[in-house]
Amino acid sequence: MSQTPIEIDVAEVKRLLDEQAIVLIDCREADEWNTAKIDGAVLLPMSNWAVESQKLSQFDRRLVVHCHHGGRSLRVTRWLRENGFPDAQNMTGGIHAWSEQVDSQVPQY
Repeated sequence: MSQTPIEIDVAEVKRLLDEQAIVLIDCREADEWNTAKIDGAVLLPMSNWAVESQKLSQFDRRLVVHCHHGGRSLRVTRWLRENGFPDAQNMTGGIHAWSEQVDSQVPQY
């Protein structure tokens, strides 16, 4: 039984998001979300994770998490994997990589 890799690159996330095969969770803060966001992502700030994580049961697809550069989202991804979401993945490079490689319309900050 092979486990889903913990990291996933932005090109693959874009493909899976377009296919509606994943839920893209943005674990950044609301002020960051207001500066730049990825269409289709769901904001669940890490700073309020005790409350935000209760919303996870509504999702019926694989979860992919992103933040600014990938550090916070990796911590959230590890938590997800330890709490009933073994296929959760971290989007490598975060929204910064998304802006550089997928959609330059997403502002960098």
